Amino acid sequence: MATGNNSIVTEFILAGLTEKPELQLLLFLFFLGVYVVTVMGNLGMITLIGLSSHLHTPMYYFLSSLSFIDLCYSTVIIPKILVNFVTEKNIISYPECMTQLYFFIFFIISEGHILAVMAYDRYVAICKPLLYNVTMSYQVCSWLVVEVYMMGLIGATVHTGCMLTVVFCKDKIINHYFCDLFPLLELSCSSTYINELVLLCLSAFNILAPTLAIFGSYVSIIASILRIHSTEGRSKVFSTCSSHILAVTIFYGSAAFMYLQPSNVSSMEQSKVSSVFYTTIVPMLNPLIYSIRNKDVKVVLNKIIEKKPAERIMDHRNHSSVTEFILSGLTELPELQLPLFLLFRIYMVTVVGNVGMITLIGISSYLHTPTYYFLSSLSFIDLCQSTVITAKMLVKFVTEKNFISYTECMTQLYLFLVFAIAEIHMLAAMAYDCYVAFCNPLLYNVIMSYHVCFWLTVGVYTLGIIGSTIHTGFMQLFFSKANLVNHYFCDLFPLLQLACSSIYINELLVLGLSAFNILTPALNIFASYSFIIRSILHIRSTEGRSKGFSTYSSHISAVTIFYGSAAFMYLQPSNVSSMDQSKVSSVFCTIIVSMLNPMIYSLRNKDVKFALKKILESRACS
Repeated sequence: MATGNNSIVTEFILAGLTEKPELQLLLFLFFLGVYVVTVMGNLGMITLIGLSSHLHTPMYYFLSSLSFIDLCYSTVIIPKILVNFVTEKNIISYPECMTQLYFFIFFIISEGHILAVMAYDRYVAICKPLLYNVTMSYQVCSWLVVEVYMMGLIGATVHTGCMLTVVFCKDKIINHYFCDLFPLLELSCSSTYINELVLLCLSAFNILAPTLAIFGSYVSIIASILRIHSTEGRSKVFSTCSSHILAVTIFYGSAAFMYLQPSNVSSMEQSKVSSVFYTTIVPMLNPLIYSIRNKDVKVVLNKIIEKKPAERIMDHRNHSSVTEFILSGLTELPELQLPLFLLFRIYMVTVVGNVGMITLIGISSYLHTPTYYFLSSLSFIDLCQSTVITAKMLVKFVTEKNFISYTECMTQLYLFLVFAIAEIHMLAAMAYDCYVAFCNPLLYNVIMSYHVCFWLTVGVYTLGIIGSTIHTGFMQLFFSKANLVNHYFCDLFPLLQLACSSIYINELLVLGLSAFNILTPALNIFASYSFIIRSILHIRSTEGRSKGFSTYSSHISAVTIFYGSAAFMYLQPSNVSSMDQSKVSSVFCTIIVSMLNPMIYSLRNKDVKFALKKILESRACS
């Protein structure tokens, strides 16, 4: 119980910016306008950098990451502010509050570090121009961005984990417009010593490290600028960094004004106003700063605007002369075609198993719980994913050449990515459900309410759709006339191998989105089971421990099989023979796993077996 919500408070009330009713409508319209501009500005910047090969450089790669962070953390804050202006009481549940706190800390820490990385990039560009391409290589940039997100992930996990141990009093009004660390700690009626210690240490690191990196970079840059004799040369070099200097000044200036002001009675209202600036205004200003004050961005933007409408439409379509692909399939050996065709008719087992699981959960009131609600969603995802892949695969075994049109290929890729990403996050949601059920059994029905389960499921599918849309949207490449896809379905890597245009942005997206869609669920699952195992080990009896482990053995098996096969598929060495190995492992990941999941949850689950037995007995009696 020490790892969950120890207090009797199950929800909070956000006080908001002001209680004056005459200001509610004006503030609603103001923040709605700010949010629309923020979304359009940052999405526009990401799209512009993605579409323009002229901006495929480290500087703009980091800028696109900054825009993504700004877009996300403004989305974490502003929608809840808008709700406050149209409701009498802005109630936020305990899990929602902790989730908002987690993502706010994640993106705010990431922003600080990405600004430091951008300063280092400017230092290398100005002080070591001849070594710039070597120093800021694709691998270096990728790992720098991964490190930025890891810093945010670690900081957010530690802070939120410590906040989960705090006991909250009956006074549940948060004197702020979102769940921030200090307003939450003010409501605590237990010791906050460990939280304050963690806050001091992590803040010192996450503020001092980026600040020193930025300061050191610009000291070296200024020293280099002062060595330039001509005024024009100095002005040109300094203008290269002016956008970043302005962004850093606004971000750190507003954050410092919020957190470093004296803690007196009136300072809370001042801190609300200053926090509005760096949580909502700064994300809106950054794309404006980098577009208005940046010549490269303005040149690219002018080129796009000056294009004729017909040219702009054609730019977003298939650029290549390829109108269809040929899927090579699993093997070209004719003697194996019929046996493989018969083998992969296991698709019928997948359909029967998953449809049966969904039907069983639907008709049995005994299984109307959050655990089985998520399980029915997992079965639906497995059913859809196997249908997207297997049907086309079977065609290959009965035709000489398995043709697939460009449109069909992109559709298959899109749907495969939707369900593959959704499956990963669904397994993480199920792990969280297991954690709550075991570590917080008394609060299980409160925490895992219908609304929470519903929005978790919506979040899972939304992440799948976003990831798939981005990947497929940037698959507008020039494909070579060699249109043979060395795979049995349209997957990202085999398609990218056929491209004869730059795939730099695609590789960056694969790295960035894969890091998020693999690391986040994996850390969630790992953390959930760490707490579960710790709780199980506190049980004294061997029988109790065995019962605890057996309860979650089905989910552990499903997670192990899915991540194990996916890791073997994507993390093996890229040599000549690995493509055939990858095909075999991907068969397991995309087809066998979908078939095994309903078996695992029916054969290893007492509740499912009991519900199935009751239905069979009632049918026999009738």
